[in-house]
Amino acid sequence: MVTIIGNGIGEYNFLNIQEDLTTFNKIVCDKNFTEVGKNILKLGFKDAKEYILKNYNQNIVYIVTGSPLFFSAGTIIASKLPKDQVKIINNTSCKDYLLTKLFIDETKVNSISLHGRINIDKTKFLTNQYTLILCDKYTIDILKEVIKYLKKDDIDITIGYKLGYKDELIEKVDIYNLSKKFNLSYSYILLIKKLYTEPNIISCDDEFEKERGMITKKYKRELSLQALDLKPNEILWDVGAGSGSCGIQAYKRYRTKTIFFEKQLNRIDIIKTNLTKHKVIDCTLFEGEAQDIFDTIKSNPNKIFLGGGGVKVIEKIPYLYDRLEQDGIILINAITLTHLSLMITILNKYNIEYSINSISLTSYKGKLNLVEPQRELYMIVISKKIV
Repeated sequence: MVTIIGNGIGEYNFLNIQEDLTTFNKIVCDKNFTEVGKNILKLGFKDAKEYILKNYNQNIVYIVTGSPLFFSAGTIIASKLPKDQVKIINNTSCKDYLLTKLFIDETKVNSISLHGRINIDKTKFLTNQYTLILCDKYTIDILKEVIKYLKKDDIDITIGYKLGYKDELIEKVDIYNLSKKFNLSYSYILLIKKLYTEPNIISCDDEFEKERGMITKKYKRELSLQALDLKPNEILWDVGAGSGSCGIQAYKRYRTKTIFFEKQLNRIDIIKTNLTKHKVIDCTLFEGEAQDIFDTIKSNPNKIFLGGGGVKVIEKIPYLYDRLEQDGIILINAITLTHLSLMITILNKYNIEYSINSISLTSYKGKLNLVEPQRELYMIVISKKIV
């Protein structure tokens, strides 16, 4: 039988544990605990997991830091044991401790972990009034990159540092100018309060800064994103981004991690303005010829939207197909027959399967119902299916 207990908030010891630990044959805990004894095994997570899974029929207690139910190794190990061979005894988590101190309703808080992780879950980050982050020494640098297009007054950040210790600190901080009194090798948490009103999920064309004509119109934009079958946290490459409207809409509606490519300097400034206006987080904007940048990016895309970039980018379609993750989709919008013909020639040459849809929309504006025809759009869809 394995009993998993949290030690609560504060020092790495067993003082906050109410159970009689002398009744257990073995005590397994993290290497940071100060307790010593013949029956105490101080192990890293991998070794602790291996030992417990092999010996769960013995009377073992596994002590985890804080709460075993809050981003803890405890629940990971418990899920791999027979249900009748494991019991969890909870304790105060850093989340409960901080929210109690600040009088914040738990229903207003989403929680994510960047402790040992580098990717933000965009379905939970800044989607509630508060976001609590379990952090490590790398989190601040990751967070700076994630929120770089937000304004300074868009959020407030509070740090919970050395919670439960005599010298704990709970105070607002500027992560771009963090005091040296914070030793980030200690575990700590950040609580981010969202101060802005969430923009509309579906954006109209006049909500984007743009050059004249350099935007995928709303209805075509929505049809394009629908064809990409986007899912939260997927990596989307928006190649030839123009105003950034498609990649921005993909983030707002589907919570993708969007990577923008644009070579025109004036459009780059426009994209940056739109990213700030639409509160886009965890995105990257590459400036220059897209085909020269692709190789510098380590992570492969799940989806690719190719709305521009010219002949040189079109010639890279086979490369983009190779980079695409399995079950990924490339969506190419062509507005000229010349580009469409070149795309088809390349796809046929490399035996890449595709489908083409022709889209033509006409809108009527004003009291006189004036017709405003739009250019016909050829939408090429390429799916990379698992064989």
